[in-house]
Amino acid sequence: MRVLMLSWEYPPVVVGGLARHVHALARHLVADGHEVVVLCRHVAGTDAGTHPTSDERVDGVRVVRVAEDPMHLTFERDLVAWTLAMGHGMIRAGTALVRDWRPDVVHAHDWLVTHPAIALAEAAHVPLIGTIHATEAGRHSGWLSHPLNQQVHSVEWWLANRVDALITCSEAMRGEVATLFDLDPTDITVIHNGIEERSWQVPGEAVRRARAGHAAASAPLLLYFGRLEYEKGVQDLLAALPAVRRRHPGSRLVIAGEGRHRGELVDHTAELDLSGAVDFVGHLPDHELRAVLAAADAVVLPSRYEPFGIVALETAAARVPLVASTAGGLGELVVDGETGLAFTPGDVDAIARSVDRVLADTGAASRRADAARSRLATDFDWVRIAGQTADVYRRTRPAAPHTPGRPKIPTGNAFHP
Repeated sequence: MRVLMLSWEYPPVVVGGLARHVHALARHLVADGHEVVVLCRHVAGTDAGTHPTSDERVDGVRVVRVAEDPMHLTFERDLVAWTLAMGHGMIRAGTALVRDWRPDVVHAHDWLVTHPAIALAEAAHVPLIGTIHATEAGRHSGWLSHPLNQQVHSVEWWLANRVDALITCSEAMRGEVATLFDLDPTDITVIHNGIEERSWQVPGEAVRRARAGHAAASAPLLLYFGRLEYEKGVQDLLAALPAVRRRHPGSRLVIAGEGRHRGELVDHTAELDLSGAVDFVGHLPDHELRAVLAAADAVVLPSRYEPFGIVALETAAARVPLVASTAGGLGELVVDGETGLAFTPGDVDAIARSVDRVLADTGAASRRADAARSRLATDFDWVRIAGQTADVYRRTRPAAPHTPGRPKIPTGNAFHP
């Protein structure tokens, strides 16, 4: 099949897990004999003068990156206008593309590419597949209180109700999407994210350097890695750290990642008098992240909202003990007591108790880490995931083009009316 994918991030433009998902899916579809074009963008803040639209083949995938239009728009300040402008660029590039190359299916990844995906699928008269990786209501615990939240939610609703087939990455997300967008959950296909490398080997010297850079030889070392946003719950991990340090003196925490919540987290660390125990290291290159990961005694993922949780798979690949909340997809990935330890989102005392269990019984923690890694080859293999996605492509037929009316915006909590 000929597959046209649209994504607002694709390596080396990486914002979160979406880029890795689309990258892996595209390459594995190509490996299975399909022809894949990914329509994406250049890094934000560039323009056609510095980064003109490009068309190249990388790892067998044809990657078309659109240039930003000349208007002075920024993602942080002008999100909706910036997104519409990106979509305009994608429509222009996609229209030129389909003159000579007609896809069999268009696959949209998340709300930011809704407009160009619908336009191009209708122009080509082919099925539109959508994958919703997260929701605006989910990120805000069900509240759509501000105009921007409502605007994003309405675009997500449009995509979910316009596609010919809808995919989510977990059972939790299927239920969330069905509830928010007035859909029958049986019409939504669940296909998990995956991981390609199931065993991360790091040279011993690199591990020793990473550990020496963040903790004393005998002191426990904890790691969080991911985006620094409120819904990731890092504030709860910081609140639990004093109790952990009372039980395990000298324990230190490395926080790897960037995001809008970083400044508040740094301030919170100072308020808790933990500045000497926490290292904010920003976004780490893969080789540095893997070294710190291998050096850690435990990874803690305290998410309050998590559609899937690919970092849990990366932790399993590194064979590092995992402590994670049961938020969303994490509740499906982590089998409490078997592949890791789980706690209720936002329960600070439970975070401290779970970390204490890991540090107090390293043998049991190691056995859980081994069990987690053993699942990767079966449940989260990208060859299998690509095949499941291709099956969705094959069985989907295009409906007549239609534009639904505007959705009603909840006046209270979208999950608990």
